[in-house]
Amino acid sequence: MPSKTLFITGASTGIGEATARAAVDHGWNVGLFARSEDKLATLARDLGDRALPLPGDATSLSQQEAALDHLAGHFGSVDAAYANAGTGLSAAGTDAGDPDEWQTMIQLNILGLLWTTKAAMPHLKRTKGHLLMTGSAAGRVHIKGSVYGASKWFVHGYGGNIAEEMREFGGRCTVVAPGMVNTPFFDESKPDKLQPEDVARSAIFALEADPRANVQEIFLMPTQ
Repeated sequence: MPSKTLFITGASTGIGEATARAAVDHGWNVGLFARSEDKLATLARDLGDRALPLPGDATSLSQQEAALDHLAGHFGSVDAAYANAGTGLSAAGTDAGDPDEWQTMIQLNILGLLWTTKAAMPHLKRTKGHLLMTGSAAGRVHIKGSVYGASKWFVHGYGGNIAEEMREFGGRCTVVAPGMVNTPFFDESKPDKLQPEDVARSAIFALEADPRANVQEIFLMPTQ
């Protein structure tokens, strides 16, 4: 049985890197998309022939389209895409927030996710493929004045809408919604919280569910 291929944005660190490693362990090919060319090259060397580094900026639709076309040409198809790239804010809330930071975050957390979806959809239609998105517990609760949380509410709402659209051609969409994860997203290590590997296992669970089952949302919280 030929290997399937997964495209991952934000693949150089954190959840994206952990998902790439888990996917390869489960027999998938992976396309590693992120801005950090050096980190992608190192990760691709670790993963071997099943990994293709694809340096690029998730806020560019054309760069994502080119990367997906390259990936499909290299491995023969794209069976899944993971819109994982995202960022947070240094200033919490709305009154104290920085509008320039909001714009940068929205370009990645919302537009970047839309670009992944738009660029991947022609490939996923051909393979009856699977779209993954990194949501957040912050997109499931109301946090005082949180613009970041609102960006993740978008992910959850849009993910449900896209799941309905993909159902028409036999495709699937899953939003993976973790609570606090110990990633470079934070300045200080948080060893008692979720680890990237925990989120990666959830992504693989959704990807490898029987084709009759669409795991539309996984809500994952730390026990501590």
